[in-house]
Amino acid sequence: MQKDSTSALLDLFAALLQYPAPNFDEQAQRCAAQLQALHPEAAQKMEKFVGALDQLSQQRMQELYTATFDMQPVCYPYVGFHLFGESYKRGAFMAQLNEGYRAAEYSAEQELPDHISVILRFLGLDQDNRQSDFSQALIHTGILPALEKMLKTFGEKSENPYFHLLSAFHLFLVGSFEKELTHA
Repeated sequence: MQKDSTSALLDLFAALLQYPAPNFDEQAQRCAAQLQALHPEAAQKMEKFVGALDQLSQQRMQELYTATFDMQPVCYPYVGFHLFGESYKRGAFMAQLNEGYRAAEYSAEQELPDHISVILRFLGLDQDNRQSDFSQALIHTGILPALEKMLKTFGEKSENPYFHLLSAFHLFLVGSFEKELTHA
């Protein structure tokens, strides 16, 4: 099945918000190019991320990912953590995610269901899935508020390349889903 442009970009953002793979810089460049056509302002932020990648080796980018998201992280990549902290509500949120994923025959595989990449791949399945009540609630009461908290952890003048990636994603997300809702 051919994915629409929003689905393709969600998949690219999902890949970029995971531990950097060998083709990481190519994915970032492809994401920036696709954003240029759909959301030039988000593309500008993405270009800053791509520019930072040009200055860093893959090993250094992997170290930066680990420092940013994994070991004593600047920013946790888990939506539920940003919404609920380490409370029972996060567990309930993850159970709801798993239930929604099962209904769409989707699996979080080895990752926790509230990892931002897992959620983005789920939303990237197709446009009908994104427009479901479950997905719309997930976007508006889950991802967007969590993303805003994630961005605040960096600070306005952050030099961390992942700040630019998350900023680009936030702009894209807000713009894309407003367009999809007006065309639905």
